[in-house]
Amino acid sequence: MDSKDLIRGFIRSNFLFGSNDAKLSDDDSFFETGIIDSTGMLELVSFAETQFGIEVADTELIPENLDSINRLVSFIDRKKVASAS
Repeated sequence: MDSKDLIRGFIRSNFLFGSNDAKLSDDDSFFETGIIDSTGMLELVSFAETQFGIEVADTELIPENLDSINRLVSFIDRKKVASAS
């Protein structure tokens, strides 16, 4: 299972309550669609840290890094590359 599938599964089971018919594209904003609020974002960050072995600094808690599946996957990939260097 790739990163997108893991993230999508987490969002479905924790925020969409398992609904498979909810249309969630990889670029949909979690905030604008109302899927995730600020508390939910902390849950998502905790999941990403645990699942992908990264640490998210407070300064990185910005929409550009976390506000869609694609943005989160790109952020995780950047963090993994940075930690491998």
